[in-house]
Amino acid sequence: MHWTAFRELILYEDNHLLVVNKPTGLLSQGDITGEKSLFSLAKSYLKEAYKKPGNVYLGLVHRLDRVTSGVVVLAKTSKAARRLVEQFKKKEVVKTYLAVVRGDPPNYGRLEGYLLYDDFRRKVLVFWKPRSGAKEASLEFRVLRKDRGQSLLEVRPLTGRKHQIRALLASAGWPIVGDRRYGLKSGGPILLHAFCIELVHPVRKEKLLFIAPLPGYWPPRLRPEKEG
Repeated sequence: MHWTAFRELILYEDNHLLVVNKPTGLLSQGDITGEKSLFSLAKSYLKEAYKKPGNVYLGLVHRLDRVTSGVVVLAKTSKAARRLVEQFKKKEVVKTYLAVVRGDPPNYGRLEGYLLYDDFRRKVLVFWKPRSGAKEASLEFRVLRKDRGQSLLEVRPLTGRKHQIRALLASAGWPIVGDRRYGLKSGGPILLHAFCIELVHPVRKEKLLFIAPLPGYWPPRLRPEKEG
């Protein structure tokens, strides 16, 4: 993806914030592979679109897994970055995901477990009781639709652990469709999308809600009635 195509991902922009709809398969931040990432594309966009000389400041205040699509908030100033990080630390930011899972979960539920990352298998192990080295993780969910053995869930993570939604749902018996790492080997992209995020503007102090439209490959029969 070229920085000019990056414009199509932008949901909102002002002097302090850049909010984008990350596609599946794109890294949030660069790694040892040297592949392009959302972060590097965003920096290129700011540098080229605004003809900025030298290095461009950009703060990545939270991340999505590579396979997960959806809303990501970036900070264009250090002041905005500090204040947003503080909101995340205080759990004042509300994140809502949509996920299509295999199975028949109850209409409402809460999952609480203890997660331990296994470097060899490159996945999170879930324990339902405290375990040395494992970190507590929790989420709440509700069912929006059911069809043909699959369920559309609205998920609100209550903690910020790596792979927590994918691992907790799979361990409960409801793996996310397309998630090859946590239970389902079916083809196609994972049906996990960071649908919206609510936060307070770091400078103007007003409440903001950002909604990322679902990707085109999402099955029509398992879309929410209102997508924003």
